[in-house]
Amino acid sequence: MAWDPYLYSELLDSGLSREQLRRLVGAGDLDRLSRGVYARADGSAARGGTPAPGELRLRFNRRLAALFRRLPPGAVIGFHTGARLHGFGAVESSAVHVIVPAGVVVPRVRGVVVHEAVLPVRDPVLLDGVPCAPAARCAVDLARALRRMDALPMLDLCLRAGACGPDDLLAEVARHARLRGVCQARALIRIADPRAECRQESQLRLLLIDGGLPAPQPQLWVPDRNGIPLFRLDLGYRERRVGIEYDGRTHLDRDRLRRDRARMNWLAANGWQMRHFTDRDLYHHPAQIVTTVRSLLLTR
Repeated sequence: MAWDPYLYSELLDSGLSREQLRRLVGAGDLDRLSRGVYARADGSAARGGTPAPGELRLRFNRRLAALFRRLPPGAVIGFHTGARLHGFGAVESSAVHVIVPAGVVVPRVRGVVVHEAVLPVRDPVLLDGVPCAPAARCAVDLARALRRMDALPMLDLCLRAGACGPDDLLAEVARHARLRGVCQARALIRIADPRAECRQESQLRLLLIDGGLPAPQPQLWVPDRNGIPLFRLDLGYRERRVGIEYDGRTHLDRDRLRRDRARMNWLAANGWQMRHFTDRDLYHHPAQIVTTVRSLLLTR
C-alpha cells in the first residue's frame, strides 16, 4: 500500500474487506486522514510527545493530499493556506482554504473553506504535492479580504520571503479590477516593503501613513562620523533625525540594558530624537502615536 491517500472505495476494490480495514485502523497501520480517505500510518502519532516541525509539516501535507481526494477537478489551494505554503503565512487560519472554478459543485468538507473564483487562477503551481495558486494571487486575494492592519504585514512578509516581487503583485492586482477590496489591495501594494522585520513594525508604519505622515524608512541604518553603519532603527526619518522603535521585549537583562542605554545616549548626542512604542500604544492608543511623531517632525 502506498503512502498516497486512498478513498475507502478504492481500498475495497483492492481486495481488502471492511473487517480488514477496521483491523488496520485499530492497529494503527492505517490512518483515517479525512472522511472516507485513508493512508498508511507514518508512525508519528504513536511516538507521542511534541512533534518536530518536520513531522507537523508532514501531517499537514498528508491532510491536504487527503482533502484533495474529496474536492472536484480544478480546485487549488489559495488564500491563507496558499500563503502558508509559499512561506508568508502571516495570518493564521485553522481551516484549509481552496479556490474552485465558478459554478462547480463542491461537497461539504469539514475544515475546508471554499472560495468560488470569479477570476480564474492562472498557472497554478504544485507545492508539497497539491496544486496551489501562485504567490502573487494568494497575496492579492488576502490583501483584498483582510483588514488593513493584517494585510500590510502579510504583503511585507511576502516580499521579504521572496515569494514574489513588487511587479508580480502589481500585475496581479491589475487583473482584479472592479472586484471587492481591490482599491485597498492596490494602495497597500504600493507601500509594501520587504525591509519590515515583524508584524508590529509593518502596522506601526501603516498607522503613521494613514495618519497623514510621510512613510518612515524601515530598518534605517545610522552611520558614525566615518560613514560606517553603527545602529539600526526599526523606523526612521533620516533628514529629520527622528527614530521610532517598536519595543516588543518583555524584559531586558543587564547586558542588553547596558547596550540599549549606550545606544540611546549616542543617538541623542548625535541629534536623533527617539520614541519607543509598545503593543499597548499600538493597539490601544494609536492616535497618540501619530500625534507624537507629527509633533517631532514639525519641530525638527
